[in-house]
Amino acid sequence: MVVRCGTVPYAEAWELQRRLQAQRQREEIGDVLLLLEHPPVYTRGRRSKPEELPMGAEWYEAQGIEVLDTDRGGLVTYHGPGQLVAYPIVQLRGYGGDVHEYVRGLERTMTGALAEAGVRAGVIEGLTGVWVGTRKIGSIGLHVSRGVTTHGLAVNVNNDLQPFEWVVPCGIEGVAMTSLSRELGAEQDMAAFADTLVAAYARVFDKEPVAAGNVPA
Repeated sequence: MVVRCGTVPYAEAWELQRRLQAQRQREEIGDVLLLLEHPPVYTRGRRSKPEELPMGAEWYEAQGIEVLDTDRGGLVTYHGPGQLVAYPIVQLRGYGGDVHEYVRGLERTMTGALAEAGVRAGVIEGLTGVWVGTRKIGSIGLHVSRGVTTHGLAVNVNNDLQPFEWVVPCGIEGVAMTSLSRELGAEQDMAAFADTLVAAYARVFDKEPVAAGNVPA
């Protein structure tokens, strides 16, 4: 089931993910793919270190950017308007049961969608995520509990990239970030790219996407 949520504050989206995860664990619902954008926020993963936010939380908050801790894997990253975020709440055994292979599938989802949009992206051995040359365009961070995933992937589409320059994104010192609009030289249609991403996800994982108007109660 694919649910388009619009713009949702990070904490609210995280609470929604946990609720859906519990329902999926009890098999009250099927797999759900949430598509959304976040207001400006830095999130820290379980392995994050203080030096990844060198200015300090108060400085970032003065710029209008929240700083939140999460239970996902990975290190610090930025979410903001114009970035497409996808949170698959899925029973991992239906995707082969191997979280590392699932992550590789999410990378292929992003590279496939970006290729259809006109940008050739790939992976870099030893690093998670998707890159255009040496510029990072897509990120992944997951959490798995009792076989069900939360968190997911983020693709830079039209978002402001400057907030990435104020931190050490994904723990990679000096990494350059890019976006679909920067690579193509024009602002992109978010809804159209979301459709492209859903289609790529369905192809990679051999799933039939079913659109839903509302989040499961």
